[in-house]
Amino acid sequence: MDSSQNSVHEQSPAEEKKTSRRPANTAFRQQRLKAWQPILTPKNVIWIFFVLGVFAAVVGGLLIYASRLISSIELDYTDCGAKATNDWTPMPSNTVNSYWRNSNGSATVIAQWKKTTDVNHTYDNFEVTSLTNCSIQFNIVQDMSAPVRAYYKLDNFYQNHRRYVASFNADQLLAKSVSTSTLDNTDCPPLATEEVVEENGEKKVRQIYPCGLIANSLFNDTIGRPVRLGVSGDNDTRTYKWNEKGIAWEDDMALYKNLENPDYDLIIPPPNWRKRYPNGRYDEDHPPPNIKEDEHFISWMRTAALPSFFKPWAFGNETLLAGNYQIDIVDNFNMTDYKGRKSLVITTTGPLGGKNDLPGILWLALAGFFIVMSLLFLAGSFLRPRKLGDHTLLSWNKESNSAAKGKGKAPAGPSVGMSTSRDL
Repeated sequence: MDSSQNSVHEQSPAEEKKTSRRPANTAFRQQRLKAWQPILTPKNVIWIFFVLGVFAAVVGGLLIYASRLISSIELDYTDCGAKATNDWTPMPSNTVNSYWRNSNGSATVIAQWKKTTDVNHTYDNFEVTSLTNCSIQFNIVQDMSAPVRAYYKLDNFYQNHRRYVASFNADQLLAKSVSTSTLDNTDCPPLATEEVVEENGEKKVRQIYPCGLIANSLFNDTIGRPVRLGVSGDNDTRTYKWNEKGIAWEDDMALYKNLENPDYDLIIPPPNWRKRYPNGRYDEDHPPPNIKEDEHFISWMRTAALPSFFKPWAFGNETLLAGNYQIDIVDNFNMTDYKGRKSLVITTTGPLGGKNDLPGILWLALAGFFIVMSLLFLAGSFLRPRKLGDHTLLSWNKESNSAAKGKGKAPAGPSVGMSTSRDL
């Protein structure tokens, strides 16, 4: 046999190139790209801080200016039922807050209130009696340009409590069939089921629909529309038109579905809802609410992160003219249980939403920090100057002194050796 057949096969250069896993000899693949790193000298730092300070000041000023374009009025009617009388009396000064565009704080709102007891109001074809109506009259100093939005504001109401936030059942809100035993094992208890006594004396366990603490504590005041006073015309022509639809997020509305063909022997309203239904029960003439279209309910179910928060009530697409107005509010929501406050807020909107000076103030504070730091660095560079090294003499890729001596030549660079981490 030919001895050449037993020899080791040597790869040709073409085969070696084909099978090699070595990265291509390019600057990118071999990490030889040119890089630039700034040298932070005192002079550069001073200019950087100063430019950042000017930028933050401009942003803060624009935010403050956008916030000052808003006109708003806030009426705290928490104590209407306890302090108001059957005659018109001035509201306490600390319950009326307002801000008017370009007024510089000189325009003030005069407001008065009165209460009417034993009022009847109809909810879903059922008339509820013995209610309290709070009427508020106030003046609007200047025209409020559209869009005009109405909110109710709650203070010291903790929707962010851990048990409260989780107290609902998603399947029930989507009109899915949920058994009583399953509902008892969700986050809805203690408002998941309830044992009730039927007319025949029989005890039966019913499901609370919708279950949970969030639904039970639904804000149930009814805020009427502003009626302009002192002008001719009937109530319809003098009433400001605002819309209570379109206030909830579309993504939130997808989480709810109307309950079709409900089993009235199985479900019962939450405790705080029962006053609106005959005998505190659902029936064919007074079915459960269509939660898919009840945007006040949907907005309430989106819990707030802070104990003081706004919830949308309505909005108007017409200018709210200056003048005197009256709003009637059916006062149901009891804030004394929470030691909190509730207010009606009517406001315009600007490029960045409602009135809020806090973002602008924070940006101005940041601008002050940057400016102060630039001044401190400037003072330090004058009072205690420091000689800087020549960064052009830095050499990261040159051979070390020991390697140069081995080759019989001295390295290029300064006479004083500069060791680097690579040398070490």
